[in-house]
Amino acid sequence: MSTSLMKWPSAFFPLAMSLAALALALGCVTAFGVVHRADEGTAAQVFQLLMAAQVPIVALFAIRWLPRSSRRALPVPALQGGAALAANAPVIFLGL
Repeated sequence: MSTSLMKWPSAFFPLAMSLAALALALGCVTAFGVVHRADEGTAAQVFQLLMAAQVPIVALFAIRWLPRSSRRALPVPALQGGAALAANAPVIFLGL
């Protein structure tokens, strides 16, 4: 993967946001266990905001870089998607 493209904020912010969401989910599970509440807590809302805010940033990266050099740029959205899947894995598998 081209490290020069990873220097762009539209490339690394979604990765950082996914890692923050993963850390938030795992931190809550570690601290409080798997708790099912009728009302979503603050952690769930922050998780949702982190995940939803990535969509326009990833779209901006794709619109800007994929037409210019798709071969160099294609691994970045793939990495961003993998990080988003990793962040959602605890939510899916633990039923949070």
